[in-house]
Amino acid sequence: MTPSDADYARAIELLRAGELVAIPTETVYGLGADAANPAAVAKIFAAKGRPADHPLIVHLAGHDAVDHWAEQVPAVAWELMETFWPGPLTLILKKQAWVPDAVTGGQDTVGLRVPGHPVALKLLRRFAAVAGEHAGIAAPSANRFGRISPTTAAHVQEELGDQVPLILDGGACKVGIESTIVDCSRGQPVVLRPGHIGPTHLEAVLGLVPLFETATGAPRVSGSLEAHYAPQTPMRLVGSERLLDFLNAQRHKGGRCGVICHSQPPQAGFPHCWRMLPADPVCYAHELYAALREMDHAGVDLIAVEALPAEQVWAAVADRLRRAAAGAGQG
Repeated sequence: MTPSDADYARAIELLRAGELVAIPTETVYGLGADAANPAAVAKIFAAKGRPADHPLIVHLAGHDAVDHWAEQVPAVAWELMETFWPGPLTLILKKQAWVPDAVTGGQDTVGLRVPGHPVALKLLRRFAAVAGEHAGIAAPSANRFGRISPTTAAHVQEELGDQVPLILDGGACKVGIESTIVDCSRGQPVVLRPGHIGPTHLEAVLGLVPLFETATGAPRVSGSLEAHYAPQTPMRLVGSERLLDFLNAQRHKGGRCGVICHSQPPQAGFPHCWRMLPADPVCYAHELYAALREMDHAGVDLIAVEALPAEQVWAAVADRLRRAAAGAGQG
């Protein structure tokens, strides 16, 4: 799916007027607004039902915009940008004084990234051409706060409907989970949210395996709350060796159960519905949110998700599933 020139022109018109535009990125679809316009940014929070102190990620057209948004950018941050941008990496940096508190959640840091999706990049470049040095699009995931992130334009429509004047359709998101977030604001880089760019990728640039931190004292970042990415249907993570017994128990209780598995399909006849996802972390991530959304619409009483291997390569999707299970069933 490729937006027309008229679609891009309409998107620019809406952004400059302080309105919302849903945009595709390689990670998930974002709910975008002019990041330099606090009133426009407020509309993101209102549409999502997002807490006002929860910071947003600012999407930029290229590296050359970074110094306008951030100060004291360390050399290691530039190395990460050169290696991974455009791409699914967000850097937390000390913000310039002018950057609105609405974007940063009142913190002295700002999250920046250059997305690796042709539609997002084209929009950002066109926006920069007319909006000047303050050009940036704040864009958290285009869903109600805490719910399953959208990976297609149809998901955005389902989640937010008429609250978004325009959805740019760029097809299904290639990565499927949110960007890796690395804090470069406090000295040694620290991973605050795992993602497609994993520790081994970062080690190749940094020369060491980065620390992972979610403790207080680190900057607040998107997707760091304990409950997030959650279906409205209750959800349980079940170990592979226990899955068959668990499903048998659910059947005997008369419960309708949906299953997301990766090692082997459940036996014929039960559960009520199931999805087999690839036993590969990259392909699994690509399909995860669509599978959760499908199960959430399947009319089941419980979603059982086969627990993932403990290896580091599965850390990002395991993080999303853990938070999804913590927030599930509260809709």
